[in-house]
Amino acid sequence: MEDHAYILDFLAQGPVDGRRFKREPLAFALGETEFKLLELVPKDDATLTLGERIYIGKEVHLRTKVLHVKRRVGMNELTAAAQNELPFVLEQLVKAQEERFVAFYNEAGAVSTRLHILELLPGLGKKTMLKIVEERKRKPFASLADLSERVPLVHHPEKLIARRIEQEISDPSQKYHIFVAP
Repeated sequence: MEDHAYILDFLAQGPVDGRRFKREPLAFALGETEFKLLELVPKDDATLTLGERIYIGKEVHLRTKVLHVKRRVGMNELTAAAQNELPFVLEQLVKAQEERFVAFYNEAGAVSTRLHILELLPGLGKKTMLKIVEERKRKPFASLADLSERVPLVHHPEKLIARRIEQEISDPSQKYHIFVAP
């Protein structure tokens, strides 16, 4: 279960669906650790901003802006604004959890004899993967900046991770899941 989420879109007047008499405020958010897309019911007086980190955990008295998580949603159920905001929030999340993702680069192994987990990152091929593995054998990466400095082919390692998470969210039927549970 997620304890915190990042706001992707806030519909203060609720979604436009033809049933005007029963519209309630609604928010779409991305879970902080498991990267679940969620539909939230905000409190009446709450104002949510895009990219804002909010508490959605079990401790009801700590929820200052959200009544409850309504349900988990798919990428196709998000508003266009939420879909557009997702890459920016993902990048922000990866940077905020840098230690977790540096550990991923330091510890990622082979999926099979012909495929390495690092090769599943969009835009990262065999040559770059081999360079990362070679560099981490010498000394583990200390940060994402250290990685991009020691492996010049990887300019923005956080963007590679963010794009992979977005792929996994967009297509849950993928064969390999690194960051998002199917």
